[in-house]
Amino acid sequence: KQWYQRRVRGIMNSLSGSLGMSNVNIDYIDDLLPLVERLDRELKNPDLTTFVCVCIPEFLSLYETERLIQKLTALDIDTHNVVVNQVMYPDRGPDGCAACGLCGSRTKMQKKYLDQIADLYEDFHVVKMPLMPVEVKGVPMLQRFGKFLQAPPDMSSLSIHDLVKDL
Repeated sequence: KQWYQRRVRGIMNSLSGSLGMSNVNIDYIDDLLPLVERLDRELKNPDLTTFVCVCIPEFLSLYETERLIQKLTALDIDTHNVVVNQVMYPDRGPDGCAACGLCGSRTKMQKKYLDQIADLYEDFHVVKMPLMPVEVKGVPMLQRFGKFLQAPPDMSSLSIHDLVKDL
């Protein structure tokens, strides 16, 4: 406790001096210690807290997600869920290829990162959420999208448009 108080007081004195503030009252720091300790316990209790990491299948997002997971793990904070948003499931032509050249190239690029996600997080619960053909807003659409989090649609036999045709 004393280490914490000295450290926080030192930081606050440094900051207040840097900001041109004098006579900053930091006596309230002692009152914050129990709250900080409780928050620390709650964040580290997997029955109370788990982080759900959300990314998109692209390099920078995957990189930042991995950094986040490593940091949370180092802090003993539970994280075992990853939601991958905006996964492309393009319409297919008669030849089985993506009907749109851009969609085909984006799908190919995403596959590379989806494979990496599968390798990195094989022990995690990973949910792939499709890139929707319409904006996800309004109660009916949010409810539909929320159901996909619990039971992702099998996109092998569906068009992305099938997911929203009744809304």
